[in-house]
Amino acid sequence: MKNNAQFYIVPTPIGNLKDITLRAIEVLKSVDVIACEDSRVTQKLLNHYEIKTKSISYHKFNEKERIKLFLSLLNEGKTVALVSDAGTPLICDPGAVLIEELRKNDIKITALAGASAVTTFLSQVPKGGEEFAFVGFLPKSEGQILAILQKFAHTNTIFYESPNRLLKTLEYVKKFNLDAKVAVGRELTKMFEEIVVDKVQNIIEYYKNNVLKGEIVVMVYKQEDVEFSEIEILAKINQLRQKKFSTKEISTILATLYNVNKNEVYKLII
Repeated sequence: MKNNAQFYIVPTPIGNLKDITLRAIEVLKSVDVIACEDSRVTQKLLNHYEIKTKSISYHKFNEKERIKLFLSLLNEGKTVALVSDAGTPLICDPGAVLIEELRKNDIKITALAGASAVTTFLSQVPKGGEEFAFVGFLPKSEGQILAILQKFAHTNTIFYESPNRLLKTLEYVKKFNLDAKVAVGRELTKMFEEIVVDKVQNIIEYYKNNVLKGEIVVMVYKQEDVEFSEIEILAKINQLRQKKFSTKEISTILATLYNVNKNEVYKLII
């Protein structure tokens, strides 16, 4: 006998409460249960649209126990909707483990279209092409961040960042590429929404003198291929040596920056 249970993935506004679809409101009103990251955050949205559906917390700390509960409800023929605090669920939010289990149990999943900080940001900044790499939240260590910047040096790279970490992260970008072009978007869809596009050093100076609040999306623009210049690379080697980078790290960074063979850079270093 086929299971008629239904699981919905429902995007919610990233800032402005009006940025929700009629279908999303309809689904949230009709399901039996809403699974949410933080019930206090979700309740503000539910109250705004007079949605009376019961909500249950679902986050990375209670994922396993909640999966059993939701499977039980769905096997009873109930309907469940998953929301995150803001934006589209499973985009840097919990849910991947749950979705895997639902598919194993042949539960029907329907994803609704809706708000996303990534697409909202990308639609209003110059990109120079359609290709981009979205890496979610960056790791904390300098080495890991530099490795990501190296990996996607020739692709526009998008990531989320918090206000208290933005300046430090931009310093890492500057260390990787002094001339990097960066776009920063914050408070998207809200009253004080701001988009800044400039060289990384200029953006660092700008945010040193301006209060940083709200969720932040950043794009590091791809590097164009540059002509091999031995004099210029020698200057970069000296700069990176002063920053205590190892020979291996310098070879990797400059080979990526200048699109040249790593062994050529290594010869210059030694």
